[in-house]
Amino acid sequence: MQFNHFSVMLDESIDSLNIKQEGIYVDCTLGGGGHSSKILDGLNNTGRLIGIDQDQYSIDYCRQKFSGYDNISFVQDNFKNIDLILKMIGIEKVDGILMDLGVSSYQIDTDDRGFSYIRNGKLDMRMDTSQSFSAYDIINGYDEEKLSYIFKVYGEEKYHRRIANKIVESRKLNKISTTHDLVKLIDDVIPKFEIKKRGHLSKKVFQALRIEVNGELEILEKAIIDAINHLNVGGRISIITFHSLEDRIVKNTFNYLATECVCPKDFPVCRCEKKKEISIINKKPVLPSGTELSKNSRSASAKLRVAEKLIY
Repeated sequence: MQFNHFSVMLDESIDSLNIKQEGIYVDCTLGGGGHSSKILDGLNNTGRLIGIDQDQYSIDYCRQKFSGYDNISFVQDNFKNIDLILKMIGIEKVDGILMDLGVSSYQIDTDDRGFSYIRNGKLDMRMDTSQSFSAYDIINGYDEEKLSYIFKVYGEEKYHRRIANKIVESRKLNKISTTHDLVKLIDDVIPKFEIKKRGHLSKKVFQALRIEVNGELEILEKAIIDAINHLNVGGRISIITFHSLEDRIVKNTFNYLATECVCPKDFPVCRCEKKKEISIINKKPVLPSGTELSKNSRSASAKLRVAEKLIY
């Protein structure tokens, strides 16, 4: 079984968790197990790791990879359900939580998963292959207005209307079935001079489709809040993002939870009774080192934000 993947900001993210040998940790996005392996290295026999991933291939691979460990539990699920997951396995509090929100190199490099605009495969992009809804359903089913909206909001694509119109007109003749079918349509409507500014012309559209297929942004804020609710005092949450929309949600959620009072400024006394729940460890996000960038160009957009739990 092969699972080629570079774990982004591996040392920085694991160091930020302040691993305790006897602690309990959660890797919300198991992937190829790179981050989990580093966490396990820091645990003794009483420490425990819970590895979560919605991709069954990842779970199967990591079960084999970590077959020699008896202190890791595997859960195939979306980390949006972290509250339910921890309750079901009888864990109330943990000492650290990691979320790596990127797509694994394995998923990108596997043609049939449909995540890559470079590789030709079916339009898919499902993180959880057991779900029926895929990128094919979006491209061939959404009306022009809805396509335009997700390309604009989730992909921040300025040619969103042109692309949506081209898709709707083209599918009247034939269904759009593969990644390269879609790439060709995008290439036909975006001016070629844009290549010098932004690289591959399809990148933003593919980002938007992946977010829509997997509901990535709508789950993130609640997942962060639920995760932090399960941290012990002094426990850390470390989150790696890969585009501005994710990073904004993480930043804003951290800022809200790190605020003592949210009453209007003209209130003479606090009435909201909101308590400061976390301390933000790095006011500015940690970025990949030059060495990492030279080895793995896919890490270029990554940002790491870390917070520490203050109260129960």
